[in-house]
Amino acid sequence: MIKAIIEKDQYFDSVFLMLINSNVKELDGVKNAVVSMGTEMNIELLKDMGYATEDILQSTANDLLMVIEAENEEIIEAAVATVSDLLNKKKKKSSGKAYQPKSLQSAVKDDPDANMVIISLPGDFAAREAKSALNNGLNVMMFSDNVSVESEIELKELAWKKGLLMMGPDCGTAIINGYPLCFANVVSPGDIGVVAASGTGLQEVTSCIDTFGGGITQGIGTGGRDLKEPRIGGKMMLMGIEALKQDPKTKVIVVISKPPAQDVADTVLLALEKTGKPSVVHFIGQAPEKNRNNLNFAGNLEETAKIAVALSKDETYASTVFTIPQSEVQSIIERESQKISTDQKYLRGLYTGGTVADEAMILLEQITGPVYSNNQKKKELQLSDPFKSVGHTIVDLGDDIYTVGRPHPMIDPSTREERINIEADDNEMAVLLIDVVLGYGSHSDPAGAIIKSLKAARDKAKARGGYLPVIASVIGTKKDFQGYEATVATLESAGCVVMPSNYQASMLAVEIIKKGGTL
Repeated sequence: MIKAIIEKDQYFDSVFLMLINSNVKELDGVKNAVVSMGTEMNIELLKDMGYATEDILQSTANDLLMVIEAENEEIIEAAVATVSDLLNKKKKKSSGKAYQPKSLQSAVKDDPDANMVIISLPGDFAAREAKSALNNGLNVMMFSDNVSVESEIELKELAWKKGLLMMGPDCGTAIINGYPLCFANVVSPGDIGVVAASGTGLQEVTSCIDTFGGGITQGIGTGGRDLKEPRIGGKMMLMGIEALKQDPKTKVIVVISKPPAQDVADTVLLALEKTGKPSVVHFIGQAPEKNRNNLNFAGNLEETAKIAVALSKDETYASTVFTIPQSEVQSIIERESQKISTDQKYLRGLYTGGTVADEAMILLEQITGPVYSNNQKKKELQLSDPFKSVGHTIVDLGDDIYTVGRPHPMIDPSTREERINIEADDNEMAVLLIDVVLGYGSHSDPAGAIIKSLKAARDKAKARGGYLPVIASVIGTKKDFQGYEATVATLESAGCVVMPSNYQASMLAVEIIKKGGTL
């Protein structure tokens, strides 16, 4: 049974609606739920799901859409009541302020000292509001995606002329003056500044810096196309580097990016050299260059953090694969590999973070040989069916193809829970590799939400006469509200091995397969 409700001229931001989606779908008897604004993209998604009524097709980006599929009318009404209750609480919270601005202009008038705006709107509206913000002298963090390259070029050229940051589009993570924004972790203050063209890459590096005893001045996001698109030319990366150069609190500068355009990379490296400050560079997927002058090149995200902390403390960096004692590593390898059956041959990685999924895929491919993925640049290794693994497979479940009509898996873990259940029926899976991302924006208990499916997968492998090692890494710090230690304990209660970083988890997974005789 399906019910669709449209509330005219009721705007709520997308992140808040994603959280509502997650809550409603957990209600007993609810088969599916979509709570979103009536943007063109969301209407198309509802059409694909078979939920688009005539009223929905006529709705606008200012209309709130609610579609509930459940076993009966009573459950639907309960779900609608839950949504209404959550929306009303949001409205009450907002109305508690003395003044609630209705536009950017009125907000600027009400708080003239503000210097940054976070934008989470449909793409077309986001670009318009970002331009208005920049013209009002405000730095911008644009959470929104579906903004055209042409609009991004225009906005960043405007920001460049005005000396303002234009972080994004599709910028999901930043830490500004100690405040985590959108998807970010609570990290210690310090003297390391980071500019990153990747969201979970920024989260992994800043969390590792915190773990290794360092701290952050600023974590500036640029959006993924900043270095990749030659016409953008790394403008925000260059502005971020210049800002950290001028910041007296920043001693060490870190730059992270997915593979950049070569000319843009050369420009960025020259700008870093000119700062004169010790700098660490990691271009994910590219072999690190030899260190030169003040530039230090890292081979993975964790190493990026280690080198930065060593430079911060005026220490010498020593390269290591594992940070736990080697004897403990060997013990884990022996224990986790000895019961793997001869049928079990392949590693499967189910990730919620796109950057760490890419890192795992690239690291593993150098050792295991071909790795299939929805993120693969090599056409022959792209999954023909993204919902079915082939051989060694690493999947980024945050990709658009998996989030049609549903929130990102960092918000709603059910996407990964469903995929774990599918993989559990494959007797060729030898090791399961996962990330668990803590911090603002993420699910309140991301480990607890998938424990049932992890235990079921391990039980199925055992019933077939095999054994399923599950290797996890937790991105976060002890100060994150979900609780780092509690998250680790939850995973370990299901028999998972939890490693200090995605890099170490990936390397351990390979060693287990090698020892098990399937590689």
